[in-house]
Amino acid sequence: MNWLEYENEATKQGFEVICGIDEAGRGPLAGPVYAAAVILPKGHIIDGVDDSKKISEKKREILFDKIVNECVCYGVGTATEREIDEINILQATFLAMQRAFNSLAVKPDIALIDGNKKPGLPVEEWDIVKGDAKSANIAAASIIAKVSRDRYMLEMAERYPQYQFEKHKGYGTKLHYEMIEKYGISPIHRKTFLKKILNNE
Repeated sequence: MNWLEYENEATKQGFEVICGIDEAGRGPLAGPVYAAAVILPKGHIIDGVDDSKKISEKKREILFDKIVNECVCYGVGTATEREIDEINILQATFLAMQRAFNSLAVKPDIALIDGNKKPGLPVEEWDIVKGDAKSANIAAASIIAKVSRDRYMLEMAERYPQYQFEKHKGYGTKLHYEMIEKYGISPIHRKTFLKKILNNE
């Protein structure tokens, strides 16, 4: 498998600085949506990096540090649960991606984006379906986004221990729904994702 197929094509077309962008946390019932932008050195593949969903939590933590140490730079952006409720999850995801991109210390001239939609960045954008399994830069971004969000949800688990966020990270598991039934919703729950429950109260 060629992890640099899109990077090489971008280089061939004259783009100099390439970043990969991916998100984590579109589906959960609680917490922000996260996005990360990563610029790897040209032609660089970090051993073990893959789509974050295919890697264990322990391995993601190790790879997070490797990416941070070996990348040119990276940025993380978020959109809060309130922003998700106000503008919808797709627009909030774009907002998180824009914030991640804007926080990069080095400005890219092309962004490779996981998915089939462009977030509207001020550079050339290539949207790549399942990009986190095809592009070295996007795969690295997927790990940074996922680990950053998981770490935040572990902090929230300490603040709101009754929801057991450390076990489900805010995703809609059976346990999570049971905790919502028992304790109601917390300040970090996404109200638009819980309309049925809220309507029944």
